[in-house]
Amino acid sequence: QLQFVESGGGLVQPGGSLRLSCTASRSGFNLDYYNIGWFRQAPGKEHEGVSCISSTDGHRYYRDSVRGRFTISRDHAKNTVDLQIDSLKPEDTATYHCAAVPIQHLFRICVQWRLISGTDFASWGQGTQVIVSS
Repeated sequence: QLQFVESGGGLVQPGGSLRLSCTASRSGFNLDYYNIGWFRQAPGKEHEGVSCISSTDGHRYYRDSVRGRFTISRDHAKNTVDLQIDSLKPEDTATYHCAAVPIQHLFRICVQWRLISGTDFASWGQGTQVIVSS
């Protein structure tokens, strides 16, 4: 089963930047073959998707609240999917996770940004915490 390890989070001031990285927890999985999404969970809230990248055409998807500040990309050499986050705001404070998005759910999850609790992503990895505070 494909699971992920996220890294790169930290404490930053508003307006700062971070680069998050997502990699497979075990070797043998080439992330180029997977639609990968980045999701976040703020304290006391449900998970929400923020960005995805397609495996077929490299299309990038962004939630409106992060478009222009977040950039998703693949590092083929490192086999990672990275999320560059700039102009951080306090409302970006959350634990960030990545996950493989099944093709049949790509539109719902990465365009409509609808997650179905209890159905999508039965388990999450540890994630990486982003805290934006002055």
